Amino acid sequence: MQANRARNTRPEIAVRQVLTSLGYRYRLHARDLPGRPDIVFRSRRKAILVHGCFWHQHDSPTCRLRSHPVANIAYWGPKLARNKTRDADVLTRLTQEGWTTLLVWECQLAATETLARRLRRFLGKTRIT
Repeated sequence: MQANRARNTRPEIAVRQVLTSLGYRYRLHARDLPGRPDIVFRSRRKAILVHGCFWHQHDSPTCRLRSHPVANIAYWGPKLARNKTRDADVLTRLTQEGWTTLLVWECQLAATETLARRLRRFLGKTRIT
């Protein structure tokens, strides 16, 4: 469990690379916001949360990365359920504080162009032209 990172995960780095290539500037892991969103745009009041499909239990039937534990279900079941509950709470609290959020799942990173369009639509124009 110690080897599992909370920050700078491979999916998060992939989203950051797309954002940088599009010309966006951002902050990472804002400690003062609920759930410490992975990527924060303070001036726009927008936050991006990047979720791993297993750890956050992506419930899309088309997700090829989602899986449910087979062994030690007594441990993993409640743990993963708490993750989902905490995720919902974080999204609610961010919305109540006036932040707009975008949730990016690990399985969505394979389609880079689609992800880039989603990010552009969510963030709007870049300040750099």
